[in-house]
Amino acid sequence: MTLFALGLNHQTAPLAIRERVAFAAEALSSAVGELMRARPVKEAAIISTCNRTELYVSAGEAGIAADWLAEYHHMPAGELAPYLYTLPSEAAVRHAFRVASGLDSMVLGEPQILGQMKDAVRAAESAGTLGTTLHKLFQKSFAVAKEVRTTTELGANSVSMAAAAVKLAARIFPSIAEQNVLFIGAGEMIELCATHFAAQGPARLAVANRTVEKAAALAHRFNGRALELRELPENLHEYDIVVSSTASSLPILGKGLVERALKARRHRPMFMVDLAVPRDIEAEVGELDDVFLYTVDDLSGIVSANLDARRSAVVQAEAIIETQVGQFMHWMQARESVPVIRALREQAEQAREFEVERALRLLARGDDPKHVLEALSQGLTNKLMHPPTQALNEAQGEERRLLTGLVARLFHIKS
Repeated sequence: MTLFALGLNHQTAPLAIRERVAFAAEALSSAVGELMRARPVKEAAIISTCNRTELYVSAGEAGIAADWLAEYHHMPAGELAPYLYTLPSEAAVRHAFRVASGLDSMVLGEPQILGQMKDAVRAAESAGTLGTTLHKLFQKSFAVAKEVRTTTELGANSVSMAAAAVKLAARIFPSIAEQNVLFIGAGEMIELCATHFAAQGPARLAVANRTVEKAAALAHRFNGRALELRELPENLHEYDIVVSSTASSLPILGKGLVERALKARRHRPMFMVDLAVPRDIEAEVGELDDVFLYTVDDLSGIVSANLDARRSAVVQAEAIIETQVGQFMHWMQARESVPVIRALREQAEQAREFEVERALRLLARGDDPKHVLEALSQGLTNKLMHPPTQALNEAQGEERRLLTGLVARLFHIKS
């Protein structure tokens, strides 16, 4: 059996595909159990988030798990195949460590994935599908993630517009968890911003877009509300944080609209981020009292200042992971010898039991104990030495040279 990681993520598959192969949290245990029953898989675990669905399996070959994934979600295998990656053995271990450490996330260094991996482990344990190899893999993944987070600055600095926006919002509001957040637009930038802000657990989240279907699809991922742009005048005052990034050639939010929202809010502050070019929010909005407006240029300064620190942290994190991958692979390779070691010990135990029983019989009939002990030791030595001696005697040429070196190493014989 070989360890495999296979699946898709935000880098390999669009949202339309990712959402079709996602597993509900409450279904993980039953799903992984079904995989074990339906396919010749020795161990299995499933990680499913809004950005990835991955199967970790110990199996003869990865294709059986890929076929099951497509079948489970009622998709043709050929339709899903272009988006899947399959990572065997060492590559699977490295991938698991990188995922746990936040290096493979949409938000670099984000910690939420660690909790989601732990949920996957609990589901697999509940289903009885987590064997020795996967148990060791995930426990090691968690230990690696802890080492990365405690010894590097990964995640400590904002290196994206979205992360910088969260940092700025945290300066305005004591707790983002108590604020309502509105996103205007439904493109990649808004998706990334929503991922960052959702990680802070805001009180309420909404997405407004010209096409309400796109707004609904994105809002659904974060348990939010969908709005049409024309609904903004009646709803803007409900939101403390507003992040906008559309392709509109004209401003979405004018000074008058924001003034009315502030009046309805009784001048409670609003934090606004305009990531669009051309701008979605009129520049004059920034002149209003109780509005904290930031543009792309404002955030780019924060990003530039922190980029070098984050790059250095990533290099450190990758070095830690490589070291730990080597150690884990050594453990896996050592486990391949377990059946042989077990058989060797059983054979030695049988020889010991045979010689002890014979010695006891000789003692029972009154033989000299000294002679009995001599016979026991000689018999045991002969039985243990016979296989390697016979192999050396029968070997010829290069095989004999190799065996001689191995026997010398095994028995610590110095030539």
